[in-house]
Amino acid sequence: MSSEPTKLDRLNYYTRAVYKTILIYTDPVTGLFCSPVPSFKGHAWVRDNVYAVHCVWALALAYRKLADLDSYRPKGYEFEQICIKVMRSLLTCFMGQASKVEAFKKSQSPKDALHAKYSARHLRPIVGDQDWGHLQIDAISIYLLTLAQMTASGLQVVFSLDEVAFVQNLVFYIEHAYRIPDYGIWERGDKTNHGVPELNATSIGMAKAALQALNGLDLFGSYGSPSSVIHVMTDEIEQCDAVLRSLLPRESYSKETDAGLLSIISYPAFAVGDPSQISTTRVTIVDKLQGKYGCRRFLRDGYRTPREDPNRLYYEPYELQKFENLECEWPLFFCYLFIDAHFNNNHEKAKFYRNCLDQVVIKGEDDLLIVPELYALSEENVDAEIREPHSQERFPTGAAPFLWAQSLYILGCLIEEGLIKLAEMDPLNRRLSTDVRPDTVVQVAVLAEDEDVRSKLAAQGIDVELVANAEPFVVLPAHILGRMYAQMGRNAKMNLTGRRSMDVGLLSTSKMYIVENRIFVFTPQFLDWSRFYLTHDLNILIDTMKSELLYVKTTWNVPGRPLVVFVFSSAMVTGATEDKQVPLGMIGALKKIKSGYLSGTRTVMGRIGDFVTTSCITKLHFLSVDENVDPEMRNFLSGILHGPQKPTLALLLRRKSVSQEQAKVMPAYVRGISQRHKSIVLDPNDVALIKLRINGGPESRRSSTGRDERQTSEDISDVTPRASPEREEVLVVPAPLLRSPSIERVSSEARPRSPTNKQASLTLLSFLRTCPYRYADYAKLNEVQCTELVDMLLETDLLDEQADIVLYLWAKKGPDWNTRLGGRANVPVRRLVEEIYDKASRERCWWLVRYTAGLLKKVTENLTNAVTALLIRQKQITIGMPTIYEERIVSPLLPEELLKLIRKVIGEDECGIMITQEVLIYLGMFIRTEPHLFTEMLRLRVGLIIQVMISELARGLRISGEEAATQVTNLSPYELKTLLHHILSGKEMSEGSDENTELITYTAKTKAEKTGILRLQKQLKQRKMFAQDTEFEDMNPEQSINWLQWLRRRRIDGALNRVPPDFYSRIWRLLRTCEGVIIGGQVLHRNLTQEMTTGEYKFALTVESVLNKIPDPEYRQLMVEVMMVLTLVNESHTNLSLGTGLVNADNIVRKANEIFLADQKAQKGDAMACCCTEGKKGACGGAYGICKHFYDSPPSGRYGTITYMCRGVVCLVPQLGEEIECSVS
Repeated sequence: MSSEPTKLDRLNYYTRAVYKTILIYTDPVTGLFCSPVPSFKGHAWVRDNVYAVHCVWALALAYRKLADLDSYRPKGYEFEQICIKVMRSLLTCFMGQASKVEAFKKSQSPKDALHAKYSARHLRPIVGDQDWGHLQIDAISIYLLTLAQMTASGLQVVFSLDEVAFVQNLVFYIEHAYRIPDYGIWERGDKTNHGVPELNATSIGMAKAALQALNGLDLFGSYGSPSSVIHVMTDEIEQCDAVLRSLLPRESYSKETDAGLLSIISYPAFAVGDPSQISTTRVTIVDKLQGKYGCRRFLRDGYRTPREDPNRLYYEPYELQKFENLECEWPLFFCYLFIDAHFNNNHEKAKFYRNCLDQVVIKGEDDLLIVPELYALSEENVDAEIREPHSQERFPTGAAPFLWAQSLYILGCLIEEGLIKLAEMDPLNRRLSTDVRPDTVVQVAVLAEDEDVRSKLAAQGIDVELVANAEPFVVLPAHILGRMYAQMGRNAKMNLTGRRSMDVGLLSTSKMYIVENRIFVFTPQFLDWSRFYLTHDLNILIDTMKSELLYVKTTWNVPGRPLVVFVFSSAMVTGATEDKQVPLGMIGALKKIKSGYLSGTRTVMGRIGDFVTTSCITKLHFLSVDENVDPEMRNFLSGILHGPQKPTLALLLRRKSVSQEQAKVMPAYVRGISQRHKSIVLDPNDVALIKLRINGGPESRRSSTGRDERQTSEDISDVTPRASPEREEVLVVPAPLLRSPSIERVSSEARPRSPTNKQASLTLLSFLRTCPYRYADYAKLNEVQCTELVDMLLETDLLDEQADIVLYLWAKKGPDWNTRLGGRANVPVRRLVEEIYDKASRERCWWLVRYTAGLLKKVTENLTNAVTALLIRQKQITIGMPTIYEERIVSPLLPEELLKLIRKVIGEDECGIMITQEVLIYLGMFIRTEPHLFTEMLRLRVGLIIQVMISELARGLRISGEEAATQVTNLSPYELKTLLHHILSGKEMSEGSDENTELITYTAKTKAEKTGILRLQKQLKQRKMFAQDTEFEDMNPEQSINWLQWLRRRRIDGALNRVPPDFYSRIWRLLRTCEGVIIGGQVLHRNLTQEMTTGEYKFALTVESVLNKIPDPEYRQLMVEVMMVLTLVNESHTNLSLGTGLVNADNIVRKANEIFLADQKAQKGDAMACCCTEGKKGACGGAYGICKHFYDSPPSGRYGTITYMCRGVVCLVPQLGEEIECSVS
């Protein structure tokens, strides 16, 4: 009993402290906290108000425990109502700008952002849209997080369904925080304070925490209904988490770390789930930013320092260095660390930071302790502080009390003295985010679209049910779920239209949903047959299944198990083979799923009904009870549940199989037209590919178009893909007038041809013989009678011949020309090309698929997802070729906008456009599942990557670069993805066995690692994509796959922009010791170190941009090597200088090359055949005049490039001495 009065006394003390230091600044009308700074009188900051109310909420919780004491019950009620009043006033401020929320969902522009501060009295904006950095995602997010926590603690903040709808729209406002640059927690964006927004880790982390806290929360508490529940797309939370993990411990491009990160690694956000990353971030902040009076916000923060010019808001970049070691120290961050120590149960640290706070708080009236805003240096102590950091006294300045810090200080004291428990301040248990979760088991339900698929799978021991027999469950594709989620937050009174994005990720489709008392399940988006041609490749379908199941397993963090539903159609599970059996790869994958383990993922396979009790179930009852739901959506749902589907008939004939004799029926002059656009465009300046094109490999036995003249149509499936359920109007086409394949075919030789046909044939034949790759501009097109070609189209059922004719008509007449095929009223060429695309997809004729997809401007939502996945993980993207035209992708764009940009760069190369799309999609897949492949890569140059893929294929198949460019378009999506993966992973292509010299293998790899490429070898061989070279032994060394291995490696690393670990920070330290470095004719000046810090991402991008000015990747890689030599010299000889002028890295490489050639001449080396012989210098064609043999030298060893570069440095910078060669080596 003796301790009870003491606790009550302490509670009374903190109550008085809150009244005197915090509540004294509230507006009596609205309850908002006004700024104590006179120059901002009447201004109420969102962030400061939310943090200020935290200690009031803590007192309310403390008094709630004393409810049995009548004298304390009113006080607890009062504090609760203060919290509600503040939160509701902020909500009123936001709702007054509902139009901005609606506009921001579309534009994500700073001009449409909710304001960061308002008038405390009138709840209206107090500064203009352009007069402040209003876009602060963390401020809105901390409000939503606090709203969720308070609601969970029993406070009723939201009163009406209109307010619920608005909060739902605030969720949409912040859900894309991972890709929205904002002004951040310090309202300034880039640290130069020029008003440039950037991606901030604090904003992303706070948004992630808010989304997690609100997901499934009923804002009406125990009085709620389905209409008052907030819904969040789980995939958006995961995107935020992925970006946050990639950023930490950095804050942004311009800030290598920030003390504000303490708010997301601990209280109040608890946004990071990895304990090691939390520890790393905390240690980084303490080591780099902590001082005696608090922590600096970030390095080179000029705010309120003696050297800051108070008459302007911004700094010049070169000024930033003068703030180094003079930054103000903020006691606020001691408060964060004090609370963090308690949440970590670290009493020693808690005591340490309490003592630190005792040293920096100041006494106010009534002996109340006040936390000032910051501590600054006086002018006279500047020089001494620079000489010896943290040695000088500082004085408090700014707001006193600083409401944000004062509230957290009181909160920490309440926790320390046991007046409130940690769980009370975190009713949603966010502090447990680091707890180890059990391994996720992924539930898999496989459904068959028809009885044929079911029986074929059953014959292999895989028992599945039909979609039609899935009742009472409703199985739908993913985009339908996107349309359902688009109804959330709709409110006609506030003109809010709900969620704009229709994209739905795998985590969201891995749940069950209850709608109108029915359980809905959704197939993954990548299985949507009608969206893109990648799903027609069975191998990539299997590979995607494996990677997506692994992704679900590693990212799932909601109650219940994930349920992934696969619906297989006949075309999806059977290849283009005569027996149409299920491929072994598909059988193997399904059997592994059934056995319980697939590629690192624990699985359980069963029927949908088996998983009802163990799955995660989300209720979407609002679709049936919310009056704001679009009536068309309700009708749409009804149509999905009960509406019949109408078939769409094909215009062109399909054949089961075609013999070689039948393939010759159509006149030869119409075959091969479409092949003229088959190869993607090469870079004419690419030395290696030009060399391959000139010298070539063995003569191919194929035609010049790249197609085997004896090639026949492969077997195809006669199953038309299901019509999309979302189609409201199904086009019903009359039965085709073309002859059925069952009718006996009459040879073209036996059939009489009219003079008109003959004349048209001769005209077309003479034209095609002289027609180059781009024939659409030639006047002879006008001489061809296209009606004759339409007649021929009625006579053939071969895909190749149909494609030749239809694509020719497209080139001559355009996509909208009405062919009137078979006497029909409206049959434009575009419609025929669409059918060619569908048939080519089913037959897996990949070059034709890509070409027609390019003509039809096909694009997939996955393209945006892939680009976003790369950008949010801090990877720069460029498309196109550096020597022709290269364009950066700087922000996530809609699929149509990305396609427009790609077409702008690549032009009319339809296959190249689609290959670029595919490579971007595969890079996005890899960075999600295998991020280690992108280590030390800042920029992905897609054009160079495709160029390297072509080079690798040319080397592996021993064909010319031009042929390889053609063969790349022939690769299936899975083969293309496999080739890209092997390039990224560093696996090397090498010669196969003597019996199979044409096969590609990879050196020193296990069977598992070689499986993908061996499959590629087998498929290439089966398709006769290259011919056996009987004279392989006589090939010159330049064509040998065992030669130029180091040149190849440098070309790949240069194209991928790979650099050694800590490369950029070493360059920064190098620049501090010299005036600058010349790289490829560009200057990296020492001034960069004055503008940026050693770990700053902006500095790395600046160095990268200079290196990227070098068009030849192998020379770029030599520049990286010589820079590493210079950094090693600098680190090994700290007392030596590199001279007073600029260090020319190009001269060092040229000197190293000269020394190399001298040694080659003395040793009678390989270079005697070219650069060492008079009159043959440069004959090898090495970039920048450097001998190709030097490029092909290993980095290390006596005759390695590093050794020669060291000798070059000694020659050009003699003051370093000759001993550096040994020390560096």
